[in-house]
Amino acid sequence: MTPRHQELPCSAEPSTLQTHAMDNLRFIRETMEGAASFTAVPGWGGVLMGATALLAALIAAWQASLEAWLAVWLAEACIAILIGGWAADRKARRAQIPLLSAPGRKFALGFAPPILAAALLTFALYRAGEADIIPGTWLLLFGTAVIAAGAFSVRIVPVMGLCFVALGAVALFTPSAWNNWLMAFGFGGLQILFGAVIARRHGG
Repeated sequence: MTPRHQELPCSAEPSTLQTHAMDNLRFIRETMEGAASFTAVPGWGGVLMGATALLAALIAAWQASLEAWLAVWLAEACIAILIGGWAADRKARRAQIPLLSAPGRKFALGFAPPILAAALLTFALYRAGEADIIPGTWLLLFGTAVIAAGAFSVRIVPVMGLCFVALGAVALFTPSAWNNWLMAFGFGGLQILFGAVIARRHGG
């Protein structure tokens, strides 16, 4: 008769196999999540951001001082951030995916550094009396942020970023009188155009 204690390893084997299988499934799930694209880029949110940017351009055009002009566009930047965050969260909830999943975190980490650089350069350029190149800097660095973040998103996102970079390069070498309208074309027109395409092709 086989001693009872010799049967224990056999009875423990299914539990060990189950644990090993669960670990493998967890690894596969995390790997697939990390390799996935961030699809919560807001299309209709981008259209709304573009619309508020066009309104901001009209208001900014009537300002009598550089400080007032900057204040209008900085207020628009804050509004756009709020709209973008709200729209991305809404789209992620509708798709039943966490906004800060692995692709979402990669998107945010790619987007944030150029935007922070733009904020710091705005202050530095204003203090140095070089405010005329602020619009070109904004367009360039926003485009850079979109390209970097777009590496973890759908293909059209980095294409939009390239368009902003090209427009920023134009803004750096054109008369300062064009700045407000180049901003309107970029943050208004391009946002509306690409937002509509994203909304149509990628679920809102």
